[in-house]
Amino acid sequence: MNAATIPPPAPILTAAEAATLMGRLMQAMDSLVALVEEETALVRVGRLREAAVIERKKGDFARSYAIDISRLAASRAVIAQIPPEQTKAFRERNAQFHALLRTNMTVLATAHAVSEDLIRGVSGELARRAAPQTYGATGRPAAPSKSSIQPLAVSRSL
Repeated sequence: MNAATIPPPAPILTAAEAATLMGRLMQAMDSLVALVEEETALVRVGRLREAAVIERKKGDFARSYAIDISRLAASRAVIAQIPPEQTKAFRERNAQFHALLRTNMTVLATAHAVSEDLIRGVSGELARRAAPQTYGATGRPAAPSKSSIQPLAVSRSL
Protein backbone atom coordinates (compact mmCIF):
# COMPACT_ATOMS: atom_id res chain seq x y z
CA MET A 1 0.00 0.00 0.00
CA ASN A 2 1.57 3.30 -1.01
CA ALA A 3 0.96 6.81 0.27
CA ALA A 4 -1.48 7.59 -2.56
CA THR A 5 -3.89 4.84 -1.44
CA ILE A 6 -3.89 5.72 2.26
CA PRO A 7 -7.05 7.68 3.01
CA PRO A 8 -6.65 11.02 4.79
CA PRO A 9 -7.36 10.94 8.52
CA ALA A 10 -10.88 11.61 9.66
CA PRO A 11 -11.26 15.19 10.87
CA ILE A 12 -12.20 15.91 14.45
CA LEU A 13 -15.76 17.18 14.83
CA THR A 14 -15.97 18.48 18.40
CA ALA A 15 -13.77 20.50 20.74
CA ALA A 16 -14.00 17.72 23.34
CA GLU A 17 -12.70 15.20 20.81
CA ALA A 18 -9.85 17.59 19.92
CA ALA A 19 -8.95 18.08 23.59
CA THR A 20 -8.94 14.30 24.10
CA LEU A 21 -6.72 13.87 21.05
CA MET A 22 -4.33 16.55 22.31
CA GLY A 23 -4.13 14.73 25.63
CA ARG A 24 -3.40 11.45 23.85
CA LEU A 25 -0.74 13.17 21.73
CA MET A 26 0.91 14.60 24.85
CA GLN A 27 1.01 11.11 26.37
CA ALA A 28 2.47 9.75 23.13
CA MET A 29 5.09 12.52 23.18
CA ASP A 30 6.00 11.60 26.77
CA SER A 31 6.43 7.95 25.75
CA LEU A 32 8.43 8.90 22.69
CA VAL A 33 10.61 11.29 24.68
CA ALA A 34 11.51 8.50 27.10
CA LEU A 35 12.31 6.13 24.24
CA VAL A 36 14.28 8.72 22.27
CA GLU A 37 16.33 9.76 25.32
CA GLU A 38 17.10 6.11 26.10
CA GLU A 39 18.02 5.39 22.47
CA THR A 40 20.24 8.47 22.28
CA ALA A 41 22.04 7.52 25.49
CA LEU A 42 22.60 3.95 24.29
CA VAL A 43 23.94 5.05 20.90
CA ARG A 44 26.26 7.60 22.51
CA VAL A 45 27.91 4.84 24.57
CA GLY A 46 27.98 2.39 21.66
CA ARG A 47 25.32 -0.06 22.86
CA LEU A 48 23.77 -0.43 19.42
CA ARG A 49 22.04 -3.79 19.92
CA GLU A 50 19.98 -2.39 22.77
CA ALA A 51 19.28 0.79 20.80
CA ALA A 52 17.98 -1.28 17.86
CA VAL A 53 15.35 -2.86 20.10
CA ILE A 54 14.18 0.58 21.20
CA GLU A 55 14.11 1.77 17.59
CA ARG A 56 11.33 -0.71 16.78
CA LYS A 57 9.19 0.47 19.70
CA LYS A 58 9.91 4.08 18.74
CA GLY A 59 8.71 3.39 15.19
CA ASP A 60 5.37 2.05 16.44
CA PHE A 61 4.79 5.09 18.68
CA ALA A 62 5.91 7.44 15.90
CA ARG A 63 3.40 6.00 13.42
CA SER A 64 0.57 6.43 15.92
CA TYR A 65 1.76 9.96 16.72
CA ALA A 66 1.92 10.89 13.01
CA ILE A 67 -1.64 9.68 12.40
CA ASP A 68 -2.99 11.59 15.39
CA ILE A 69 -1.08 14.78 14.59
CA SER A 70 -2.38 14.72 11.01
CA ARG A 71 -5.93 14.32 12.35
CA LEU A 72 -5.35 17.31 14.58
CA ALA A 73 -3.89 19.37 11.72
CA ALA A 74 -6.91 18.53 9.54
CA SER A 75 -9.24 20.00 12.16
CA ARG A 76 -8.06 23.58 12.56
CA ALA A 77 -11.58 24.99 12.92
CA VAL A 78 -12.33 22.77 15.92
CA ILE A 79 -8.95 23.52 17.52
CA ALA A 80 -9.92 27.20 17.64
CA GLN A 81 -12.64 26.22 20.15
CA ILE A 82 -10.14 24.76 22.63
CA PRO A 83 -8.95 27.06 25.45
CA PRO A 84 -5.84 28.99 24.33
CA GLU A 85 -3.78 27.92 27.35
CA GLN A 86 -4.26 24.26 26.42
CA THR A 87 -3.23 24.82 22.80
CA LYS A 88 -0.26 26.93 23.93
CA ALA A 89 0.90 24.17 26.31
CA PHE A 90 0.51 21.63 23.52
CA ARG A 91 2.52 23.74 21.06
CA GLU A 92 5.31 24.31 23.60
CA ARG A 93 5.50 20.58 24.40
CA ASN A 94 5.53 19.80 20.67
CA ALA A 95 8.39 22.27 20.10
CA GLN A 96 10.42 20.68 22.92
CA PHE A 97 9.71 17.27 21.45
CA HIS A 98 10.96 18.32 18.01
CA ALA A 99 14.15 19.75 19.54
CA LEU A 100 14.78 16.41 21.24
CA LEU A 101 14.17 14.61 17.94
CA ARG A 102 16.75 16.83 16.22
CA THR A 103 19.31 15.89 18.87
CA ASN A 104 18.46 12.21 18.47
CA MET A 105 18.78 12.42 14.69
CA THR A 106 22.16 14.14 15.05
CA VAL A 107 23.44 11.39 17.35
CA LEU A 108 22.16 8.67 15.01
CA ALA A 109 23.69 10.38 11.95
CA THR A 110 27.02 10.75 13.76
CA ALA A 111 27.02 7.08 14.76
CA HIS A 112 26.21 6.13 11.17
CA ALA A 113 29.02 8.29 9.77
CA VAL A 114 31.56 6.94 12.27
CA SER A 115 30.64 3.34 11.56
CA GLU A 116 30.78 3.96 7.82
CA ASP A 117 34.24 5.52 8.16
CA LEU A 118 35.42 2.54 10.19
CA ILE A 119 34.15 0.08 7.60
CA ARG A 120 35.78 2.04 4.78
CA GLY A 121 39.05 2.13 6.73
CA VAL A 122 38.96 -1.62 7.37
CA SER A 123 38.13 -2.28 3.72
CA GLY A 124 41.00 -0.08 2.53
CA GLU A 125 43.46 -1.73 4.89
CA LEU A 126 42.36 -5.22 3.81
CA ALA A 127 42.73 -4.21 0.15
CA ARG A 128 46.18 -2.75 0.79
CA ARG A 129 47.35 -5.92 2.55
CA ALA A 130 45.86 -8.23 -0.09
CA ALA A 131 47.44 -6.39 -3.01
CA PRO A 132 50.83 -7.58 -4.23
CA GLN A 133 53.65 -5.35 -3.00
CA THR A 134 55.35 -4.45 -6.28
CA TYR A 135 57.04 -1.44 -7.79
CA GLY A 136 55.96 0.30 -10.96
CA ALA A 137 58.08 1.50 -13.87
CA THR A 138 58.92 4.71 -11.98
CA GLY A 139 60.33 2.82 -9.03
CA ARG A 140 57.46 3.74 -6.74
CA PRO A 141 55.09 1.24 -5.15
CA ALA A 142 52.31 0.34 -7.56
CA ALA A 143 48.73 1.07 -6.53
CA PRO A 144 46.56 -2.01 -6.31
CA SER A 145 44.47 -2.63 -9.40
CA LYS A 146 40.70 -2.55 -9.15
CA SER A 147 40.55 -6.28 -9.93
CA SER A 148 42.80 -7.19 -6.98
CA ILE A 149 40.58 -5.50 -4.40
CA GLN A 150 38.40 -8.02 -2.59
CA PRO A 151 34.88 -6.97 -1.56
CA LEU A 152 34.11 -6.60 2.11
CA ALA A 153 30.93 -8.25 3.33
CA VAL A 154 29.21 -6.65 6.32
CA SER A 155 26.26 -8.06 8.20
CA ARG A 156 23.75 -5.28 8.89
CA SER A 157 21.99 -7.26 11.59
CA LEU A 158 23.03 -6.30 15.05
